[in-house]
Amino acid sequence: MRKIILDLAVTLDGFIEGPAGEVDWCIMDEEMDFSGFLSSIDTIFYGRVSYDGWGNFQPGEDATETDRVLWAAIHSKKKYVFSRTRHSDPDATFIHSDIVHQIQRIKTEGDSSGQKDIWLYGGAGLIGYFMAHDLIDVYRLSVHPIILGSGKRLFEQVDRTVSLNLVGSRTFNSGVIQVVYHKKDLS
Repeated sequence: MRKIILDLAVTLDGFIEGPAGEVDWCIMDEEMDFSGFLSSIDTIFYGRVSYDGWGNFQPGEDATETDRVLWAAIHSKKKYVFSRTRHSDPDATFIHSDIVHQIQRIKTEGDSSGQKDIWLYGGAGLIGYFMAHDLIDVYRLSVHPIILGSGKRLFEQVDRTVSLNLVGSRTFNSGVIQVVYHKKDLS
């Protein structure tokens, strides 16, 4: 079965965005091999607000070729958007009811030989929902060397203990430390 991977950047003090939604503190460099991560997934889960902001984002004319390739890779993935309201978008499938069942169906659909994992992009509300229903298999967090002091916290909606196993960590020249944890029961 495919795994749901929470992969995102977080500040040292636990924020995923600044107070006005800013993410300009996020470091992206080739050493982090984000392209390698993208090649390991074929599906992205978004909350509606995150999808509105990034689901169809197109880099500007001044973007580098690397950024254009990265965004093309992101947009080549199948997109699911979890929303309380009904929306229509030809680039995404919107899910607004029977969420846990729908997620389990998506995780098991398709031919197992060609299946790739699923990226839980976020936002914080969707991440909290997935955590409350024990739906995240892998936590892949890139901790950035910055303290924001305020903004949107990654785990602000979590109200229980979640035990994890560390399966890897990497330190990059930029000062970013990436940690990868699996759920305790993930084989």
